[in-house]
Amino acid sequence: SDWVINGSKTFITNGARCDWVVVAAKTDREKGYAGISQFIIERGTPGFETSRKIRKLGWKASDTGELSFTDVRVPAGALLGEENRGFFQIMANFVWERLIMALGAVSNAQMLFEIALQYAKERQAFGQPIGKFQAISHMLADMATEIELGRAFTYHVLRLYVEGKEPVREVAMAKLYACDMACRVADRALQIHGGYGYSEEFPLARAYRDARLGPIGGGTDQIMREIIARSYGL
Repeated sequence: SDWVINGSKTFITNGARCDWVVVAAKTDREKGYAGISQFIIERGTPGFETSRKIRKLGWKASDTGELSFTDVRVPAGALLGEENRGFFQIMANFVWERLIMALGAVSNAQMLFEIALQYAKERQAFGQPIGKFQAISHMLADMATEIELGRAFTYHVLRLYVEGKEPVREVAMAKLYACDMACRVADRALQIHGGYGYSEEFPLARAYRDARLGPIGGGTDQIMREIIARSYGL
């Protein structure tokens, strides 16, 4: 028999332009999180529409939309996997998603460090490169140190994942540290560039905005800390 879906979901990546969506819906309200199933729904299905496109601080190359479902009828064959297993499917995907975010944060931080380092070597003030001033060189030293710490730990967690282990706690740690670190690096890189960093003529303004999603997307910093704390029985 068919399923009938009603409701809405916001902050959907590429929701404004997708042809297909995977929708998590409650199929047994009495079971709570164990009563969620996932369905594959095609755009154009009656009752399914993008209600609005959300304007964001950063990540403007990636559309984010709000989807609405009004008496959307889907066939039984649209069920993805087993009925009432949707929550567990989502949680399994989160481990990889969060690890990807940690790896991306380290990569972006490295890029920003290299941009700031090059600028510090080329920009002249008082007859010498600004990188010769301790205030600038120490910021770069801190950036490099934090990036290497983030890279080493995130690569360690990646190895655990590739080996088939379930590093849920370690992934939460990696995402928490790497994404926060990338924000600090972006802030320092912008500061080193001074007024130019605040302008749109250099890539720092965009990088600063984009980095801020890290501590929110894929699970907030607060959720990561909760996962870590609970893993220790707290």
